[in-house]
Amino acid sequence: MSFQLSSEQEMIRLMARDFARNELEPNAHKWDQTETFPAAAVKKMGALGLLGMMIPPEYDGAGAGAVSYSLALQEIAYSCASTAVTMSVTNLSCDPLWKFGNDQQKERHLKPLAAGLALGAFAITESGAGSDPGGMITRAVEDGNSYLVNGSKIFITNGGYADTIILVARTGQDKSNRGLSGFIVEKGTPGLIIGRKEDKMGLRASNTVELLFEDCRIPKANLLGKEGIGFKIAMVALDSGRIGIASQSLGIARACLDEAIQYAKNRRQFGKSINSFQAIQWMIADSATEIEAAHCLTIQAASLKDQGLPFTKEASMAKLFSSEMANRVAYRTLQTHGGYGYMKEYKIERLYRDVRVTTIYEGTSEVQRIVVAREVM
Repeated sequence: MSFQLSSEQEMIRLMARDFARNELEPNAHKWDQTETFPAAAVKKMGALGLLGMMIPPEYDGAGAGAVSYSLALQEIAYSCASTAVTMSVTNLSCDPLWKFGNDQQKERHLKPLAAGLALGAFAITESGAGSDPGGMITRAVEDGNSYLVNGSKIFITNGGYADTIILVARTGQDKSNRGLSGFIVEKGTPGLIIGRKEDKMGLRASNTVELLFEDCRIPKANLLGKEGIGFKIAMVALDSGRIGIASQSLGIARACLDEAIQYAKNRRQFGKSINSFQAIQWMIADSATEIEAAHCLTIQAASLKDQGLPFTKEASMAKLFSSEMANRVAYRTLQTHGGYGYMKEYKIERLYRDVRVTTIYEGTSEVQRIVVAREVM
């Protein structure tokens, strides 16, 4: 398969790169150190059409497709992985609204997200329900023309800033995955409480919070699709989300490789640059090769999505390989830097922390292996 980019895809990639290098790169270290959510930069991303890239223009999206989305997200992640995950989650939040929302829901909730005028969040994870969504206990109970929701969600990216939250909660008495339903929760809904902000190892400029629901009244008009399809909504969204995390991993890995090359050129030991040492050359060669392999897997998954073909297996393969690859590349880059790589003044220290979560969120590597095995068997 040829992955030759179209002129439009290349234009989008270069636009995202220009924005990332000029707006994000100079500030990423400061945002990381101060745990500052880059609201102004995120607003600019919205204006550039980066928050609703896969949504058609009739719903105010860019209509650019998954391949263009992957390319753009890689460039954003290269400069600031925190901002990349903010972008990824808002794009992810658009997907279930587009696939399962009715016309009124698309008009009211999808359009602002796709236009970059609002931020989205996706609330699935609970303290007892991470890889096992069937363990979810947050419950939505019918009450007149509303649902009353009680429970909590953890590790919610964008949760403190989101205008629209896609929530999956348990309805009815069925305790299996079939008892889950999807809801649209609007910012400021009574009973929605923004809990503690998480103090994270990496991605410190992204917002990650706990969400509490205490008799949170959600209108029946905000039921997404119909009752009982919440698990399907989550899985459809996560397929797209995994392309996003694969792309984020690629962006971080490319940044790591460039840091390794630059450092190896400038660092001298035993009277010569360390880039002349075979040990360093092999680490750089392995990193470059794995990055190219991960890129092919990721663009393959994105291309299938653009064609409307099944891509569950390919998305999980891309997420699995790309996230683990990026962690290996970050390790090699820090090893190339030696003791300096352990110091906060060097970019690799931040990249090393940022990349670690890529093998965990949107489904751990172990879950991806289960998905891939199920699909191929």
